[in-house]
Amino acid sequence: MGEIVNFPPGTLADNHELIADLCRFSEGVLTEQQVRKRHRLPDNVWKQMGSDDLLVEKIEAEKVRRMRDGSAKREKAQKLVMTAPDVLESIMSDTNANAKHRIDSAVVLDRFAANGPEAAAPADRFIISIVLNGDVETYNKSIAINANDTPPEAIPFASFKGEDSDDER
Repeated sequence: MGEIVNFPPGTLADNHELIADLCRFSEGVLTEQQVRKRHRLPDNVWKQMGSDDLLVEKIEAEKVRRMRDGSAKREKAQKLVMTAPDVLESIMSDTNANAKHRIDSAVVLDRFAANGPEAAAPADRFIISIVLNGDVETYNKSIAINANDTPPEAIPFASFKGEDSDDER
């Protein structure tokens, strides 16, 4: 395994990245090999970690935190979704499968592969609307530098005045 790394007592329990990765290992998101390689943990340290009460306590607390904030579920789902293209491909390629299932799998694979403008998240925009005596002037530009920037479809703008308001703006 290469060089031997000696960890002073207590330092493993202070390593938040290690604690989070050990939680991921217990949840099945990471393998033992991935955790050990990333943190350069030799056999003797790996075996002793289970007897470090402070480390175990911090791992348990992190597992509860990850469960409550949804990160454990989200990471596990992301890992499982990565297998979906292979499953969909096997359905799509199976000549004995129902035609509707084959077409549905092709549609979902197409969505997975989408990288055009419809798949992109809406960009941050800088929008200024100036209202003077009922006239509206709007500046709608992308925050990112883009020579071909065109504003999204205009939103109808009637008035700032409410129906029951007497004041004029």
